[in-house]
Amino acid sequence: MAAGLHPLAPHHLPGFITAPGETDTLLVVTGIILLAAVLGVGLIFLRLHTLPERMAHKSQKLQFEIVAVLGLLALFTHVHLFWVAGLLLALIDLPDFTGLFGRMAHALERIAGVRSPASETEFDEAPPPDTAHAASESHAPIRKEPGHA
Repeated sequence: MAAGLHPLAPHHLPGFITAPGETDTLLVVTGIILLAAVLGVGLIFLRLHTLPERMAHKSQKLQFEIVAVLGLLALFTHVHLFWVAGLLLALIDLPDFTGLFGRMAHALERIAGVRSPASETEFDEAPPPDTAHAASESHAPIRKEPGHA
């Protein structure tokens, strides 16, 4: 049997129709474009999803861990409110009360004459040279009698 076109077939076929046994280039190009589009959209989604965490990390916020947990909750539960809350926390600058309270506690301990192990390592400064000998002699905390001012 002779290999030829069917008598009713058109003489000019479009380029996307392949002959039997040849590679379908349109299918290969479409598959590559589809794969690149899926990877691109996925990367954009994950980049946008981690935006609050990257913002909080870049500005060294105290609430970085909370923002990171809210981002993971939003990713795994698909509740967008967690992501919005994380974004708002990343944008808000919370004051650092821990350093302020630590300095206040250290000052109150110095006034009361009480030394705690935490205050000696974290906030201790070298005593002035003229009082170094007097400070080394007294190791016991100063206690006041009740009723005396």
